[in-house]
Amino acid sequence: MSGTPPDRTGSMPDSAADSAPPAIPDVVLLRCIGRGGFGQVWLGRNRATGALKAVKVIPLRGGTADPAGREIVSLSQLESQRIARHPHLLDIQHVGRTAEVLFYLMDPADDVSGSPASDDPGYRPATLATALERGPLPADDCLRCARQLAAGLAHLHAAGMVHRDVKPSNCLFLGRELKLADFGLLVPASAQLSRLGTVRYMPPDGRMDLRADVYAAGLVIYEMLTGLPAEAFPRLGPRAREIAADPVLAHLNRVALKAASRDHHARHAHAGALLEAIETRPAVRPRQRPAVWAAASAAAAACVAAAVVGLAALRAGREPVTVNFVSGTFEAEVLVDGAPLRDASGRPFMTPCTATGIRAGRHRVAFRHPVRGRFDAGSIDFTTVREVVVNW
Repeated sequence: MSGTPPDRTGSMPDSAADSAPPAIPDVVLLRCIGRGGFGQVWLGRNRATGALKAVKVIPLRGGTADPAGREIVSLSQLESQRIARHPHLLDIQHVGRTAEVLFYLMDPADDVSGSPASDDPGYRPATLATALERGPLPADDCLRCARQLAAGLAHLHAAGMVHRDVKPSNCLFLGRELKLADFGLLVPASAQLSRLGTVRYMPPDGRMDLRADVYAAGLVIYEMLTGLPAEAFPRLGPRAREIAADPVLAHLNRVALKAASRDHHARHAHAGALLEAIETRPAVRPRQRPAVWAAASAAAAACVAAAVVGLAALRAGREPVTVNFVSGTFEAEVLVDGAPLRDASGRPFMTPCTATGIRAGRHRVAFRHPVRGRFDAGSIDFTTVREVVVNW
């Protein structure tokens, strides 16, 4: 049950939302609460029990491009693999068809207010997309939602299935728990997979396999951390300082960087590995206050920590990479081979930051702070290093 915008191939005409509700056996449709590339989601009420249901309706068109036919195949895969039921997958309760439409019933999502679904005219389904309209999520919510998304996706991957449309609007909240929804593009991982889904969450290599789902999940985690759209990855934006200072957010940022890597083989192989990475958190250390940094400076103690992730080596000079830069004293300029790193608008990157498009290979790295001065981090090989942390 998703309020997915029509961004798949084969969009639904705008006039469809204004059409009369189709006749569904045993359910009266109250109003349209979402639409997707191929159908609509209605809030309905069971005529016998009075229970509210979310009803997805897809027109039967016939022919080779019939979206309802594709949805039937996907739902059949769910049924045959016995993978429909999982705490973090939305449960499909009934599938049926009339002469005009395919339909299936689900529990409706919570209201955006956090209260249960209702037939109140102001009811609006709670999705991760609606939650992100208010900005990035608190650290604990980021961790909880990342864990729940990866767990639901891992259940699909363990059954050999690829979702192909992981995104915030397909992550619903039911009983305040995140549930991955919309299985219309579900397909066995062994199949020759066509490039279907939502473009902004598709990996640049175009391979729609298990790692493509991981890539999309990495972008969703990134959006939860930063409140920025997927297109802004891997910039940290206004929350950069908080992400660098918070162990949970910093850990999830590292997970997202690997999951959404442009290099297909650098990503987690499947969602189970992604979930394991999320759960494997480093020991939390107490935050240091500015006085501690001052003491370290007086003692002239300096260290460079390079977080090396298990990536396949990239050919130096050929593949751009993404690197985090963090300094103990924030707002330090990052210099690579003597020149400041700059964003697309020409502004210099200031720590903590995440820079993309850096050429793989060995480079001289330095940090320049207006008060603390310059710190030379030495020669660092960005073929394997994805984070540079310095303390004056």
